Formats: sequence, structure tokens, C-alpha cells
Amino acid sequence: MSRGTLYLVPSPLDFGCEPQTPLHEVMPAGTLAVAARLSHWISENARSTRAYLKRIDASHRLALPIQALHIQELPRELHKKGDHDGRFDARALLAPALAGQDIGLVSEAGMPAIADPGASVVRAAHELALVVTPLSGPVSLMLALAASGLNGQNFAFVGYVPQDASERSARLRTLEGLAIRTGQTQIFIETPYRNAALLEALLQTLQPATRLALSCGLSLGGGWSRCLSVQAWKKQAPPDLNAPTVFAIGR
Repeated sequence: MSRGTLYLVPSPLDFGCEPQTPLHEVMPAGTLAVAARLSHWISENARSTRAYLKRIDASHRLALPIQALHIQELPRELHKKGDHDGRFDARALLAPALAGQDIGLVSEAGMPAIADPGASVVRAAHELALVVTPLSGPVSLMLALAASGLNGQNFAFVGYVPQDASERSARLRTLEGLAIRTGQTQIFIETPYRNAALLEALLQTLQPATRLALSCGLSLGGGWSRCLSVQAWKKQAPPDLNAPTVFAIGR
């Protein structure tokens, strides 16, 4: 029996935002066509996956009604910390692929397994000798890096910084030191409602000459990217960071 393929299906970056961007403006038609024919899914959140598939169905008829699709959720405890360290064995989720069914892996925004859970599923697929096919679509980290003007030859995504003020300041100083010493761009994110607090901490902690890039609401109407020195940011009114934002620091 032939085995199915695991497709990594990107989703638009407008999760939780209003208004939403028309899919045809941010998603390749080929990606939507593959997603429309899949009947088995592994997702970060089944509810958001159904909402995404409903949007796809408006332009690419789904192979089955949404209610008939088979959607398995990743454990909730993996959502923020990730699932890249081998704690979770995802092989059971791939049983349909072993029986010949193609499976789509999807997260709530952007590319699954990049700043989102899904690495355990991809790792398990390789262990089971399944074909893994990433599809084209938006990846917020790469869009932000490209728009920053910071070093795109040497960079690191470091996830979330601590919420505790003293721990956060210490972490930011460490990242800044690494960026200044090696030239490696440091990229990180935060939950949108904490974006303003993170920006304030960055401006209080970083050296005046350090360059700070913000990319807010990427691919959304009104989305923007800007990179200035910390000193220059301090001279401006704080920007509105209510939309998903990617932060980056460099020299």
C-alpha cells in the first residue's frame, strides 16, 4: 500500500485580526488547491482550522464538507513552548498517512513548525519514512527579517523573552551583546497584548545605537515595518502594536 504525504500548509497571518486579508492576496493558488483536496488534518487548533478551510472553500471547493473532515489537534501544552525537544511522540497522529491518506499540518498563522507547534509531527513523519512537502505561503519571521535591513546572512529566532521584568531585561542585554559582538540579528515575538510592554522594555534596556526593527501586522491592511536606532525610537511617539508584531535587534 502506498503511503500518504505530510503537507505543511501555511495559513495567512491575520489570525484573530479584523478585517481579514483576502486569501488570494497572500496565499498561492497552488497551496490552496492542495489544501482543498485534503481530508485529514493535524492542527494547532481545530476551530481555527475549520475557519481557515471555510475561507478556502469560497474559492477552492473542498473535497468533503467541513463537518466530514478528520482533524486531530496537537496537545495544548505544546502550543507556546513548542514541541521540538522530543517530549511528544506524534507518530500516532500519522496513522492515516500509513494507510495511504495525505495529511495536512496547519497552525493558526504562518508556516507550521516555524514559531508554532508542529516539529514533532514533521520529525515523526521522517521516522516513519513519509514524504514531507512544505507548501508556499507567508512566514512572518522571514518577511520581517527581509524588511528590517538587518543582517540576513546570520540570524537567530529566539522565541519569546521572559515576562518577569528583571529576567526580561537580562535576556535582552544578552541578545543585544550577541548581536553587537557577532553581527547576528536576534528575532523574537510576543503575545500582541504584551507588545507595548516589550517595546518599553527594549527602549529602556538597549544601548542608544542598537538598531531595533518592528514589523507589525504583516500582510494585513495597514501593516508596516520600520528599523531605527533605539535613540531614534525614543524621540518618536510609541507606535500602535496591537497587531501581531515581530521584533529584531542588530547593529
